[in-house]
Amino acid sequence: MTVPTPLSSDSSPVKASRRLSVAPMMDWTDRHCRVFHRHISQHTWLYTEMVTTGALVYGDVERHLRFNEEEHPVALQLGGSDPADLAISAKLGQQWGYDEINLNCGCPSERVQKGAFGACLMMEPQLVADCVKAMRDAVTIDVTVKHRIGIDQVDSYDFVRDFVGTVAAAGCQTFVVHARNAILKGLSPKENREIPPLKYEVAYQLKRDFPQLEILINGGIKTQEEIDLHLQHVDGVMLGREAYHNPFVMANFDQRYYGDTRAPKTREQVLEAMIPYIRAQLALYGQHGLKLNSLTRHMLGLMQGLPGARAFRQTLSDSKKLALGDPALLREAAACLRLPN
Repeated sequence: MTVPTPLSSDSSPVKASRRLSVAPMMDWTDRHCRVFHRHISQHTWLYTEMVTTGALVYGDVERHLRFNEEEHPVALQLGGSDPADLAISAKLGQQWGYDEINLNCGCPSERVQKGAFGACLMMEPQLVADCVKAMRDAVTIDVTVKHRIGIDQVDSYDFVRDFVGTVAAAGCQTFVVHARNAILKGLSPKENREIPPLKYEVAYQLKRDFPQLEILINGGIKTQEEIDLHLQHVDGVMLGREAYHNPFVMANFDQRYYGDTRAPKTREQVLEAMIPYIRAQLALYGQHGLKLNSLTRHMLGLMQGLPGARAFRQTLSDSKKLALGDPALLREAAACLRLPN
């Protein structure tokens, strides 16, 4: 396999706005998903899945960090708690051309807890501050933190305020606030995204108390009306599952939130734009096990809400058709919209 040459530290484009972003989501926001999202919105900030420091310090760096130029602006989310390993990993991220390094302080999974990082790091704000300082010393791009508002039954505002204050003192200027507590015992990661109540006011209060910081809000946000409301109180909105299950919700983000005067692509134009990308990826990596389904699975929600959307999904999920490995399957699926559902 030909390994792409990492970009130099000055290869990233001019800093873009994090006014809108798509959350890092394990098993979902891989590089193929991000290219797909980029064809819907040119300006929305994109995040990788969480990559652990161990995977970069001891593993296959190229496999974990390769991405496509059209993904910019794109951030690398890291999982870890050792300042030295995080510094090494952040430096690799900058060398490969990422626009931002984000530290995960919000994931509640048992695997992450065993590694003593993710949401449990909120109990050690000084360690997070040390991690942030080590990464900032290693890179010139932004180092940001994504976190919850509390841990288990600890839900006082003072807790999250002191966490943000301590980490900000180490130089972090951007905080992504998932406005729920993380329940470390008794709830699955999926349940942790649904059961703890959303408390958007906590993020609003953080912005009032730290007006000099960039505060982004995340958690349960689905509509443009909700986005507009949140942007009255915070600097940016991060969409999670809605951006994945209903990606065309982002279709007019560039015009509405970034002042782009170009017309957005239609759903059909998005699919057409993905066909040459898929052909190229299968040609490059097919011999290493890359299958058509690895790319098309991210597009199942593109026709959400339209007549024929069910037939579209069924066509893109047909194992026999997928086995043929022909990206023209996207056109066949799109044709289902003209048929009864």
